[in-house]
Amino acid sequence: MTPLRLSTLALLLATAAAAPALSADLRIGLQDDADILDPDQSRTFVGRIVYTALCDKLVDITPGLEITPQLATGWTWSDDGKTLTMTLREGVVFHDGTPFDAAAVKANIERSKTLPESRRKSELASVDTVEVTGPFEVALTLSAPDATLMAQLADRAGMMVSPTAAAVGADFGLAPVCSGPFRFVERVQQDRIVLERFADYWNADAIKLDRVIYLPIPDTTVRLANLRSGDLDMIERLAATDVAQASADPNLAVMKIDGLGYQGVTVNIANGDRAATPVGRDARVRQAFSLAIDRAALNQVVFDGVFTPGVQPFPPSSPWFDARNPVPARDVAAAKALLAEAGIDRLAVEVQVANNPVQQNLMQVIQAMVAEAGFDVTLQAKEFATLLADQSAGAYQMSQVGWSGRVDPDGNIHQFATCAGGINDSKFCDPAVDALLNAARVMPDPAARKAQYDAANAILSVQNPIIYLYHQPWIWAMDRKVAGFVPYPDGMIRLEGVTRAE
Repeated sequence: MTPLRLSTLALLLATAAAAPALSADLRIGLQDDADILDPDQSRTFVGRIVYTALCDKLVDITPGLEITPQLATGWTWSDDGKTLTMTLREGVVFHDGTPFDAAAVKANIERSKTLPESRRKSELASVDTVEVTGPFEVALTLSAPDATLMAQLADRAGMMVSPTAAAVGADFGLAPVCSGPFRFVERVQQDRIVLERFADYWNADAIKLDRVIYLPIPDTTVRLANLRSGDLDMIERLAATDVAQASADPNLAVMKIDGLGYQGVTVNIANGDRAATPVGRDARVRQAFSLAIDRAALNQVVFDGVFTPGVQPFPPSSPWFDARNPVPARDVAAAKALLAEAGIDRLAVEVQVANNPVQQNLMQVIQAMVAEAGFDVTLQAKEFATLLADQSAGAYQMSQVGWSGRVDPDGNIHQFATCAGGINDSKFCDPAVDALLNAARVMPDPAARKAQYDAANAILSVQNPIIYLYHQPWIWAMDRKVAGFVPYPDGMIRLEGVTRAE
């Protein structure tokens, strides 16, 4: 264990000794530190893990990916599919005592649509107006039918924050106030996020823990060592190469479920001055980079064959997967020919990568593969939140990053590939792709929607604003004293019913 981690745990123990005795703390090791704790501004996977304890949503999902009530207890659609009326749960309060009601929902959705820093604008673009139709009833009027809206409301776009606390604007994330089962206590960047049980939570009987402490530990080996030594109770994203070791430990339990997302390399195509490179300007160069990668070998070497190679935003287990777009075999000769066609013999490129051993190992293997085709890759290791900030700002050429996936296919592609997409950090823009993906949003028929996604992916597989690499399952390891945890395909850690024996 590192000295920093020792000091952190010692501080937590000292704090606990000075405070009233708590019957159950849960210490969760995260692969990264979360970005800003504001559902409208944030984008990290680990941030969403924290939100499952901190911020309730209008609706949630079941392990079977069905939409289920949370702060909204029921909903109906108008016959034309352009008005969604939601009945809200009564007796709910935010952590600062502000009541949750229809006015709060209206304030939240309008904040998501208008806050200058909001990343939720494209997710809620179909919502024209929000009307309070009763103390606990709200009507969302849409510009056109939107097949994706319920899935959006089951994620950050549906997370409700206190309108009172949100009055501070962009600084809300420094002291977030929501209505979830745990309230915010403190945060030390790169060290810990501490939440404590909210006594007035509407579903308090389901919450058995007193505190949850999230500890970012990027090094997978250290994260597992801390779990085995008893300094952590649970870790997310157990490394595939550590599954056998953790499974053999009688004190640990390992759980796994197929995920919804992907990992890839995002290319800066038009996001500022750093896009002015051959890899950003010429699709042939990006195709060459992709063809130089042996995804099957990558899976075996880096992930012990546990992950699934991929070249599209949907995993093979998804009904939205396009079977006509299989993973191509590595073709170094074809990659060299494409570079030659672009007038390039060898090309120096920079790729930023998260500072954890798994992702760095991944990119080191890719670095060696693409070198054979003519790419001289320099790797830039960065803390994950910094990597994302630089990616958003256009301060990169290529960036190894992924997406945890969403229930609705729109969540895996629209905000990354449309011209005004909220997380389109490549700034790729093709009106034909916009037309296809926008049309898919308003189509009620799944087969018709799939045809739109297939057509959009046919364009994206040539343009490669994201060079897809693989699809990963979610793997957790935990002390056997932890009980009641249910794996979900979205990779979240929901704490209802979770206990930790003393």
